[in-house]
Amino acid sequence: MSGIEDLGDLAGRRVLVRSDLNVPLDGDRITDDGRIRASVPTIEQLAGAGARVVVTAHLGRPKGEPEAKYSLRPVATRLGELLGTDVAFATDTVGESAHAVVGALHDGQVALLENVRFNPGETSKDDAERGAFADQLVELVGPDAAFVSDGFGVVHRKQASVYDVAQRLPHAMGGLVAREIDVLRQLTDDPQRPFAVVLGGSKVSDKLAVIDNLLGKADRLLVGGGMMFTFLAAQGHAVGTSLLEEDQVETCRGYLERAAAEGVELLLPTDTVVAPEFKADAPATVVSVEAIPDDQMGLDIGPQTATAFASALTGARTVFWNGPMGVFEFDAFSAGTRAVAEALTKVTAAGGLSVVGGGDSAAAVRSLGFDEAAFGHISTGGGASLEFLEGKDLPGIDVLES
Repeated sequence: MSGIEDLGDLAGRRVLVRSDLNVPLDGDRITDDGRIRASVPTIEQLAGAGARVVVTAHLGRPKGEPEAKYSLRPVATRLGELLGTDVAFATDTVGESAHAVVGALHDGQVALLENVRFNPGETSKDDAERGAFADQLVELVGPDAAFVSDGFGVVHRKQASVYDVAQRLPHAMGGLVAREIDVLRQLTDDPQRPFAVVLGGSKVSDKLAVIDNLLGKADRLLVGGGMMFTFLAAQGHAVGTSLLEEDQVETCRGYLERAAAEGVELLLPTDTVVAPEFKADAPATVVSVEAIPDDQMGLDIGPQTATAFASALTGARTVFWNGPMGVFEFDAFSAGTRAVAEALTKVTAAGGLSVVGGGDSAAAVRSLGFDEAAFGHISTGGGASLEFLEGKDLPGIDVLES
């Protein structure tokens, strides 16, 4: 696949960049700017080459029309701060404001269009409607423009600004996407061993395909988070009021049997931190997974399990982690996630590859105060990372190969 260097001389050319700037907001305040910071190097590279950079991105899940709470205006401000220069902001996607802003760009300047999902054509399942919006984006930047795909968090989506535009303009992979693909291929093609996978988050159903695929590749699989209770139920344990997917119990039982048959070490928690309700100040108690009270819910792995998980990761040469071990946003239930994160930093320090698989795991690393440089790689795309590891084709990557 082509890289930016294959696009030729970019001075004076408009370059449409699909970035992933889907950051969490509290009102107009960005609470985690990790994805914006990850997008900066490619934008800087293009601007430094004299390109007139037009960034398109989404935020949240608007219904194909403008919604103030999903505006990218705060993102434009933060992007400008990180770039050290003003970022022009268009208040629409392909309308009067977009044409005025893009038309006024000079070499090396950057503009950000309003949330691309404010246009129904972006996410349409109808090829013609999606293509029509892509045509408008191409008209905005002109037929001599180029397209750079740098939003890894959306490459698993067949959407206008990800897929269809790439069919219409000379295209290249941005540095962020190239790095993501390189790291994930190290996990799937020939990982250094021992290879450990840590899975958490709320639902087993979100991870079925990745468990299926990685059970044949990993040496150890550690399961925590809300999904652990469905596995515990498959072992015959009562889980109180904890999150439980009853329709997945048999599936989990099958995974336990398959892991044993294939010699994969599948570790489940032996203790958990429970509380009577889902609240930050709920009284927390540590109990054995064999004695979860009927009126309590598990909100974190317990200290014994945290120690066991950290020990299981010691000596691993490759670790992939997706999904927190508990409700890390609440201090009383963050210790398990912190223990796993700390163990990954030690893998990195020992020369191994530690990969934080985006989404809530990446947010947890930052919110718990870890230095991002202590990990081998922090993915910007939770869903895209999982689909890659499931062995699925990613439309936004496939189109770049054409």
